[in-house]
Amino acid sequence: MLRQIALCALALLPGSLAQVSEGFESGWDQSAWPTYAPDCSQGGKVSLDTSQAHSGKNSIRVDGGGGYCGHIFFGTSKVPSGDVYVRAWIRTSKALTASHVTFITMPDSAQGAKKHLRIGGQNSILMYNRESDDATLPDLSPQGVATSAALPTGSWQCFEYKLGTDGSIETWLNSKVIAGLTSVKGTANPNAAQWQRSSIKPKVTAIYFGWESYGGDTNTFWYDDIAVSATRVGCT
Repeated sequence: MLRQIALCALALLPGSLAQVSEGFESGWDQSAWPTYAPDCSQGGKVSLDTSQAHSGKNSIRVDGGGGYCGHIFFGTSKVPSGDVYVRAWIRTSKALTASHVTFITMPDSAQGAKKHLRIGGQNSILMYNRESDDATLPDLSPQGVATSAALPTGSWQCFEYKLGTDGSIETWLNSKVIAGLTSVKGTANPNAAQWQRSSIKPKVTAIYFGWESYGGDTNTFWYDDIAVSATRVGCT
């Protein structure tokens, strides 16, 4: 009942404040949540899953293949025009490894045509990657790696982030700030040197959830209770 009230409240907000809140309890609407596989797709799969759910009975399962063409995503182009806040409950079957992978990708017009702002992992920790110059947040030095976090396996995790119109980035895992995944003017992050060399301010046009590997890594991810808003939704 409370979930239905929350969904109704979001639906009544102006489009600039609330865009998406989806738990997939009515199934997977592929017109609203289409698949996305730029350039090529061989081996990846997206499906509605009734065996795992953060709430209710359904989630979206992504079986990601190895190599770039094993990628597959699903997502939405309903993105606020100002600040963008995203909350997703995520479950993964395998830990992030030393290899570079992506589990959220966003076409970013500020970087140019067919370029993406990515969230994924490398060196076994969570990180951002800017496709146009391959910059990472945090720097992948031992010190930078220590300021990020691993993505736990086998249980649901609340992953949140903010993309500000001023170019700022903030990130939370289970409501805890990830210091290494923060780039905000006036907030010191000595491990964001590579990221902050550019003046690019992300302007994403869609948000896609899934899997992309730049080596041989494969994985299975589940996504549930996704929210995209102009204000922070939080984990509760």
